[in-house]
Amino acid sequence: MKKLVILGGGYGGLTIANELLEKDLPSDTVLVLIDRMPYQGLKTEYYALASGTVADKEIRVQFPVDPRLILKYGEVTAVDPVNKLVLFENDDPLSYDWLVIGLGCVDKYHQIVGAEQYSQSIQTLSATRKTFQTVNDTIPYGQVSIIGGGLSGVEMAAELRESRPDMNIRIIDRGPSVLSAFPPKLQSYVREWMMEHDIELRSHINLSRIEGGLLYNDQEIIHTDVTIWTAGIQPSPIIQQLQLPKDNQGRIIINKFHQISEHPDVFVVGDCASLPFSPSAQAAEGQGKQIAEVMKAIWKNETPRLGKIKLKGVLGSLGKKSGFGLMGKRTIMTGKIARTLKSGVLWLSKHHFG
Repeated sequence: MKKLVILGGGYGGLTIANELLEKDLPSDTVLVLIDRMPYQGLKTEYYALASGTVADKEIRVQFPVDPRLILKYGEVTAVDPVNKLVLFENDDPLSYDWLVIGLGCVDKYHQIVGAEQYSQSIQTLSATRKTFQTVNDTIPYGQVSIIGGGLSGVEMAAELRESRPDMNIRIIDRGPSVLSAFPPKLQSYVREWMMEHDIELRSHINLSRIEGGLLYNDQEIIHTDVTIWTAGIQPSPIIQQLQLPKDNQGRIIINKFHQISEHPDVFVVGDCASLPFSPSAQAAEGQGKQIAEVMKAIWKNETPRLGKIKLKGVLGSLGKKSGFGLMGKRTIMTGKIARTLKSGVLWLSKHHFG
């Protein structure tokens, strides 16, 4: 039997599996989905788990049950595209005919001393569980510092305010404002919401070191009880090890069919792939649908016809009752409507509707 192996059951990998299972696979081909866990964790909602406003089970999506799909659990340690092998920590290597790499990302600490050691993460489900434990064990009126004022940092702060009204919460960012990549009007709305909800905003902070409960901003020492890191991502260490052409973010350069040109039997999806837009669940799902189309064309000996991946926009939450959104490049939404839309998108994702 030929094997299409999918590394990672996240937004991209699971989309590929679902798309291909909806159609007739070639009779001589099976899908192999490899992940650490027996379900997908909805990463866009990890901030809520870390804050304690949703239960672990609410952000899980079960993998498909299908005789054409083999589920394999384990820790991938390396990929050998020359010999077409996937290597594991405690298992024999697995060969493949086609491979999809969708191993996601890890935190990027920008060479700040102590950042990895002394901060909490929301990049993996396991790390998020530990962050939940640390945050919710913090004493009343304790100080939580969230490093990074992007989408993840903003959502984390807002949700934590809902979970722990007693807590002192601050967002620390090296830029001039939270959500600095978004339009000024949206930045202003979120800043005002934060101030109304007693969330401290510290901008133009240049951290050089983190040591226990001390954050070093040049000569200033900022005290904290808990530090949560949301200040950047980089591709999985397995991607970092591969000696292949990459962009300046360390993501693998792919062709128009999402393949590695030197190894056309290998596709890259999600945070590991060099794309013309920022990594997101939406982008990974769009890629996943196109990779499924490419595989169908390969099996039929046809040339794939792919259009551009069109992203619909960005939605963010400010607790359970408010939110914000950017549709296209100009249309801004704020308040309950944006939050309701995000809840709807989450429901669709949990039920495999994208």
